[in-house]
Amino acid sequence: QVQLVESGGGLVQAGGSLRLSCTASGRTLSRYAMGWFRQGPGKEREFVAGISRRDGSTRYANSMKGRFTISRGNANTAVYLQMSSLKPEDTGVYYCAADGTGWNIPTTVDPYDYWGQGTQVTVSS
Repeated sequence: QVQLVESGGGLVQAGGSLRLSCTASGRTLSRYAMGWFRQGPGKEREFVAGISRRDGSTRYANSMKGRFTISRGNANTAVYLQMSSLKPEDTGVYYCAADGTGWNIPTTVDPYDYWGQGTQVTVSS
């Protein structure tokens, strides 16, 4: 069982930046493909960004390209999501997720085995 914990959310003005962190207590995340998802008010959970466990390659939803960056920590015990040029439509609960079986970067919810509890990001206009 992998327990993921997100942190770093908060209230920020449009155009601002935030860095979200996802950690798994006492465990390395190197064996998992990691993804960030978000769920806005009244919306379904959607893919934001992911990083492969095979070669460190990354993948982003189109609306996040150039604004968000996913990365792993040096000791592979954390995954980060650096968010810049934030917009009000980026508001939502952000979740990290781990997939321990696939070699690609899933962009849908189902392949991920473990989820964090989420951290709220609110972008004011």
